[in-house]
Amino acid sequence: MQLSPVNMLKKERHAFILKQINIHNKVLSSDLSSDLSVSEDTVRRDLIELADTGKIIKVHGGALSKSFHFPFQHLEVYAHEAKKIIAHKTLKLLKDGMVVLTGGGTTMIELARAIPEDLEITFFTISPLVALELAEHPKVTVILIGGQFNKGSQIIVGSKAVAELCELKVDLCLLGANGIDVKNGITDSDWEVVQVKKAMLKTTDKAAVLCIAEKLDSIQRLRVCNINRIQYLITDLDKDNKINIPYINDVKVL
Repeated sequence: MQLSPVNMLKKERHAFILKQINIHNKVLSSDLSSDLSVSEDTVRRDLIELADTGKIIKVHGGALSKSFHFPFQHLEVYAHEAKKIIAHKTLKLLKDGMVVLTGGGTTMIELARAIPEDLEITFFTISPLVALELAEHPKVTVILIGGQFNKGSQIIVGSKAVAELCELKVDLCLLGANGIDVKNGITDSDWEVVQVKKAMLKTTDKAAVLCIAEKLDSIQRLRVCNINRIQYLITDLDKDNKINIPYINDVKVL
């Protein structure tokens, strides 16, 4: 997604960078350099300025979304209302007695907050933050997958997590998506996260992706799975919105 003109104003670059970080939670300096047609040194200076003003979290090789890493501060969460819509749509898939596996992220946290008090259900999760929210519900059993905590993605990764996931059989797997596209499927930018998501998909025949509409038709470097591997796509759009049309032949859009 290369932009023009090359001589984009700093203000415009900063706006683009902020949007990409908020949508995808994490961006790499090299990708921003390519997208903006500027040097990595220019991107690095932009990221430092944005970090100094408290808008992002600068890390080696890129930056992280502040809203993603401080999800309990509601005012900081990007597209908060859209994520609440997704959470309430997802509730339609949850029934008493189910065993569900979830990924991490602010949309999953909104889902955990929306769980009805009378729902008796078991959740496995790779996210300590999601586990904390689920634990607030008296009739929900919460089991946290063990392993190495990935600071960038805020989830559990590594061989121990993959091994534990290989032992599971669940009724439903709920995944977030860093990128989603009809041709390229579900994609991500972090190798360890991709391995965990692949292991999660092996635990079930029924999987759903929860993502804000701004992530539709976006592509990251690494493939998690083809689009037809998931059964449900849950966004903040009405299901008959024209943006959903390319997806409806492969998945059920909620």
